[in-house]
Amino acid sequence: MDSPTSNRLAVLGCPIKHSRSPMLHRAAYRQLGLDWSYDAVEVKSGSLAMFLSRIGPEWRGLSLTMPLKQEVLPFIDDCDRVAQLTGSVNTVLVRKINGRGRLSGYNTDVVGLVRALAESGVTRAAHVTLLGAGATAASALVAAAELGTESVTVLARDPQKAQPLALLGRSLGVVVDLQDFSGVTRVDSDIVISTLPGGTVLSSVLPLELRERAALFDVAYSPWPSAVATSWQAAGGTVLNGLGMLLHQALIQVRVFVTDDPFEPLPDEPAVLAAMRGALTRDPVER
Repeated sequence: MDSPTSNRLAVLGCPIKHSRSPMLHRAAYRQLGLDWSYDAVEVKSGSLAMFLSRIGPEWRGLSLTMPLKQEVLPFIDDCDRVAQLTGSVNTVLVRKINGRGRLSGYNTDVVGLVRALAESGVTRAAHVTLLGAGATAASALVAAAELGTESVTVLARDPQKAQPLALLGRSLGVVVDLQDFSGVTRVDSDIVISTLPGGTVLSSVLPLELRERAALFDVAYSPWPSAVATSWQAAGGTVLNGLGMLLHQALIQVRVFVTDDPFEPLPDEPAVLAAMRGALTRDPVER
């Protein structure tokens, strides 16, 4: 960054009141001794262009959640490899190059999910089931490939609309099977990753055997437990909420905003991560 006054950041999305991103980022910047602001701003679908047209030199970066991860793409000047691969941007770095504003897009969801799964003991999975087919599902598919996954079953309301995931899987060397939620009777899986919004209620119950045997990693964390998580708990299955993913993707976002590089560790990064984790612990997920 070339301006010492570029110290404003925010997470954008709708709904946004539930977001834990402000507490995570504020904890990180306090630990780093940076007097930066980070807020949650509601930006509805169709309103992003107007918001971006109004950002000034005080802005350093943006975090994006639903429904903006794909909507932002036409406004991005350059993307990292993962954002290009997934077609999903959750992090925007506001640069000034040759006197002109420039927006650089990144996807930190993939590394966030991989790290969260590793913390939970999942470092390899031969078969993964994904619930949902939106922007986060694309990131989850790339994360599955990084776990050495050979095949992925995608359960979606409209399998036809999930065709881009099948194409993505082909580029990753992963076989993707698209199925309708209501039509599934049996799925063998090492882990199930739900990318559905927390308030989603499925019209049909997923197979009992799947819920009993495969751990559920639910990227949602509010409201908690989600309807999907509740169905897993009722079957006696293992459930992991999305706070781990939120934590680790946010750490990489902080790297981007502070160092301009997602691969550049922060000064005393373990202490920064501990401060961020502590912020989540002090404000536990709803139960």
